[in-house]
Amino acid sequence: MTNTFDPEKLQTALETVHRAGMPGVFAEVRDDDQIWRGAAGFADVATARPVTAAMRHRVGSITKPFTAAAVLHLVDEGEIELDTPIGHYLPRLVPGERGAAITVRMLINHTSGLAEYLPHAYPSLAAFPALAKTTPASLDDSRFTRFHATELIEMGVSAPATGTPGGTPGVYSNTNYLLMCQLLESITGSSAEKRITRNIIERAGLRDTELPAGPHINGPHSLHYEAWFGMIDPPRDYSVYDMSWVGPAASLISTVADLNRFFGLLLAGEIISRASLAQMQRTVPVISFEGKTLDYGLGLQKMTVPGHGTYWGHEGSVWGGGATSMTSADGRRQLSIAVNLQRWNHLDSSGKPQPHPIDDALQALTQLALCG
Repeated sequence: MTNTFDPEKLQTALETVHRAGMPGVFAEVRDDDQIWRGAAGFADVATARPVTAAMRHRVGSITKPFTAAAVLHLVDEGEIELDTPIGHYLPRLVPGERGAAITVRMLINHTSGLAEYLPHAYPSLAAFPALAKTTPASLDDSRFTRFHATELIEMGVSAPATGTPGGTPGVYSNTNYLLMCQLLESITGSSAEKRITRNIIERAGLRDTELPAGPHINGPHSLHYEAWFGMIDPPRDYSVYDMSWVGPAASLISTVADLNRFFGLLLAGEIISRASLAQMQRTVPVISFEGKTLDYGLGLQKMTVPGHGTYWGHEGSVWGGGATSMTSADGRRQLSIAVNLQRWNHLDSSGKPQPHPIDDALQALTQLALCG
């Protein structure tokens, strides 16, 4: 079989991301049975410890397809129905008319109208998403804070609605996914973490993927540097952090290899049924935290690469760590990238992130990896 990607060019593209200002970046590209992995830069800038492609990493909202798949696994088993109101399952958490109007499907595709709880959980983020007006102090203050999911959900449910149930465009909200986790626990009698681990992570054979019980990352990993739009200078490490502020909505630890394996199996119909996969791929417009319009399904983002068709996957970000995973619709071509610096852009007077060389370098890497 002819090699459809150039390892030397891919490595050069990774090194360009590093030279543009990214402390460390690593990736895996797959094309059928061919696999390339590479890394560039540092896992720890103080010691010059190099980053490697096998490192574990916090992948943020790439957790959401795992959580959605766990719910759809219960749909396959007849335990949950997508168009049943959430008030039927969780009447105390979403009571009254909203509980009767918001369905399970609306939670998974962010069309529930339930607001994001984050600005309320972190007082210094009260201007969110107008980030220019915030300070990063709460990131340190809450490093070891143990949040309770039901309290966070209450904050999101009690906040002003972002839209009517089922209306589009939807608005991205972690409140939706914390409710999905409570739904998993209500139906199964075990924690969402255990259910996702058993039915999704272990089912897919992901040996380096976990939902952490504590604030530490087990195994080899890089530090996670948060710049907070230049307000933390130099960027500070947040690799040790209690992730209860997002729970199984965005706390997953994984590797680029495991991410590609997961999405490959998911899109091949080997994690959930083909019928449920088709439901995951029914998309609606959803407005992201950054104000971008996403083509969003049930925990899956649809991404179109001009001239190269449709890709499915997700993006993720936590304090200091980020990742992107994309798989072509036919399952052949895959890319997973992890970076250990977040919010590297500075903001202008209106709070809009300004262009940075890292943006162009990451775009070039993605284009090369997916398109050759």
